[in-house]
Amino acid sequence: MQTMAWVSLSAYFALMIGIGIYAWRKSNATAEGYMLGGRDLGPGVTALSAGASDMSGWLLMGLPGAVFLSGLSGAWIGIGLTIGAYINYLIVAPRLRTFTELANDAITIPDFLEERFADASRALRVIAALVIIVFFTLYCSAGMVAGGKFAVAALGMDYLAGVALAAGVVVIYVLFGGFLAVSLTDFVQGCIMFAGLIMVPVVVLMQIGGIDGASAALAAAEASQQLGPGTLTSLFAGTTVLGIISTAAWGLGYFGQPHIIVRFMAIRRVADMPIARRINIGWMVISLAGAIATGLLGAAWVAQGGEAPTDPETIFILFARTLFHPLVTGFLLAAILAAIMSTISAQLLVTASSLAEDIWRGVIQRDASEQSVVAIGRAAVLIVAAVSGLLALNPDSSILSLVSNAWAGFGAAFGPLIIASLWWRGTTRWGALAGMVTGAAVVIGWIALGWSEAMYEIVPGFIASGVAIWLVSKLSTAPPADRIALFDQAARAALAK
Repeated sequence: MQTMAWVSLSAYFALMIGIGIYAWRKSNATAEGYMLGGRDLGPGVTALSAGASDMSGWLLMGLPGAVFLSGLSGAWIGIGLTIGAYINYLIVAPRLRTFTELANDAITIPDFLEERFADASRALRVIAALVIIVFFTLYCSAGMVAGGKFAVAALGMDYLAGVALAAGVVVIYVLFGGFLAVSLTDFVQGCIMFAGLIMVPVVVLMQIGGIDGASAALAAAEASQQLGPGTLTSLFAGTTVLGIISTAAWGLGYFGQPHIIVRFMAIRRVADMPIARRINIGWMVISLAGAIATGLLGAAWVAQGGEAPTDPETIFILFARTLFHPLVTGFLLAAILAAIMSTISAQLLVTASSLAEDIWRGVIQRDASEQSVVAIGRAAVLIVAAVSGLLALNPDSSILSLVSNAWAGFGAAFGPLIIASLWWRGTTRWGALAGMVTGAAVVIGWIALGWSEAMYEIVPGFIASGVAIWLVSKLSTAPPADRIALFDQAARAALAK
């Protein structure tokens, strides 16, 4: 069985590396080509690459594990994310695509912020780049933890070998193919994840006797755990209003995730945004429903006497190994790797872009050539991967916990600022700085004080950042006339397209 599963996995690895080689040959040796794919993505690739890089290993491991333990009340994360993603496509995507091109063809978020607010001090660029580097290094480590757990549970490998396997293949195709390789591999990986999240819950449901069998098994599970009837199948049982707000607030994070919104900057034209939105949201709804169903049906499976997972976050792996032919098992295991690797690759590239474009060319070597920026970007991929690997050495780390911290950091530091920069012409440079620093600081402080159990740190961080942007912008000198003119031009262009 293990050998046949490895056949499927090897084919998957070969496909990813092959796409990386194709992208390497197609991309030119410019910073925009390596880091933004020449702004030439179609709506389908934009949508699925954004979805795949967004979801990470928590979609097939973290989320099913949370629902397995707590029932449908754990689904509020998925509900919040779907709403947040939809709004993100409406209010951020069109304007960001237009604005970044008009703002001196900005190719990174820090680059855009500097151009948007005419920040000659370069403070916005540097601080934004540092936020990206710190939080994405943590985020990448979460993906590598998922890779290690996957290797132990699915392949019987050593944890560290699993970390090295997942990271190694990703580094190869990101190193050579850049943004185009990341986007194309994410598109393929998104398709694999989608298929896996349909197959597994459907087969499990058939195995446990359909809806009637699942309902009876869940009722038995509630009785054995001394829970009230319907607890596991209720969105509200076992949680509180604050708990619902806290988990649904994950949706706020979308507005500030660089590895997601950079896809908006790379789409071919604004007119493609509605198509990309429909594809992305449809993919999300079905994929999240599949992940939630996997966790809930996992609880029913165990209640019927089925094998219990050693770690709740490996319930999808247990089903893949138990219920399918080895070749199909390999495909389903590839779906988990796809979720893990798609996110690691996107985060590695965005972090490397910040180091190369925003720190190297933006501050250290202002007249750096295109070739040197690409070379520094590739070196940065290796460095960030190595540091993230060191942070992932602890196999007891919770995937969902690591992801939630990084997600909150980006959501609070960049979310309100991105929205304000695109929609409020009165936003000032000092307001932007205050909002970014305040959001990041509140998230870090909230986590350090241990208050995350009471309220997810993105909520206070997002609110504090928004208040800081508004208050400091009101108290500081109004934006210069040329920035107001740029804002109005971008707003008109986004509507016209």
